[in-house]
Amino acid sequence: MDRVVWLFVLVALAVIVASLGSGLFHLARGGADDSQRLARALTIRIVVSLALFALLMIAWYFGLISPHPLQGGYSQ
Repeated sequence: MDRVVWLFVLVALAVIVASLGSGLFHLARGGADDSQRLARALTIRIVVSLALFALLMIAWYFGLISPHPLQGGYSQ
């Protein structure tokens, strides 16, 4: 089940990066129609980012993922 969560995380990150690239492309072109496409691309990025955050919180709540201490951190 841990690999399924990783797969969803990687896909979500790929969609976020693609959306940012699309937004940058439409920002650079700067046409009249590109303004709406830029807003749509950035809206998709925000929605996917929030969905990814919710997925991580749900996976943590159900025990599918667990945090770990930093390596080389403070120890007594």
